Amino acid sequence: MPRDLVPRDLVLDRMALVAALVAPLALAAVLLPLRGTFSNVDVALVLVVVVVAVAVTGRRLAGVLAALSAAVWFDFFFTQPYERFTIAKAEDLTTTLLLLAVGLAVSQLAARARRLKVIAVTDADHLTRIHDTAELTQTARSPSTVVDHVKKQLIDLLGLRGCRFEYGTLLGHPPRLEQDGTVTVGRRHWDADTRGLPGEEVELRIFGNGHFYGRFMLQPTPGTVPSQQARLVAVILADQAGRALDTAETAHGTG
Repeated sequence: MPRDLVPRDLVLDRMALVAALVAPLALAAVLLPLRGTFSNVDVALVLVVVVVAVAVTGRRLAGVLAALSAAVWFDFFFTQPYERFTIAKAEDLTTTLLLLAVGLAVSQLAARARRLKVIAVTDADHLTRIHDTAELTQTARSPSTVVDHVKKQLIDLLGLRGCRFEYGTLLGHPPRLEQDGTVTVGRRHWDADTRGLPGEEVELRIFGNGHFYGRFMLQPTPGTVPSQQARLVAVILADQAGRALDTAETAHGTG
């Protein structure tokens, strides 16, 4: 097929895949002379920004490849022994796994929110929240610890009066914070960008491995208008709580 006849979306898909493979390597090469100057956690957070830049195109495969590429080159260049696909230190292994987990989480969210192409989670505070929560899911002994942590994060992130978690219930029809960061009231779209969250409790459903586990009930503060980016980060945090619940249930079922 002549190049000028190739569908635009196909061209963009190919460009996104190339960027997913090349961009993390290019950034790792740029950061390499600074190895030892920054902590590996800081390097990992910088690499997450590249993953986000690729994932925000909404192309799931590109986002996944970018996350994998970032984790691989982080391992190769920044964990000892250097320039080998081997990790000697436990903390470096944890950081690598967290880099992969955060990158995959953001890329999956971006794929669901493809129409929100202008949104990219590049704010350092937001990335730190995602990283810290991902780390907690790896170390917490109980999923309730992760759920409580996410509740506190949601209150701070969205400027809420409060937040509670309801396990496994879908009673009523409250307004909902959707997976793409939009808000719906009944079947109607709510303009959260200008009006903030509705005045009543807003549900944020959480899933783990496709299973529904419950919902966070958000209690908005009147006059507060959480940004679209903040709402997307809230969804990522809720997804991490869902994964913690799913992991615990799977372990209990096989124990």
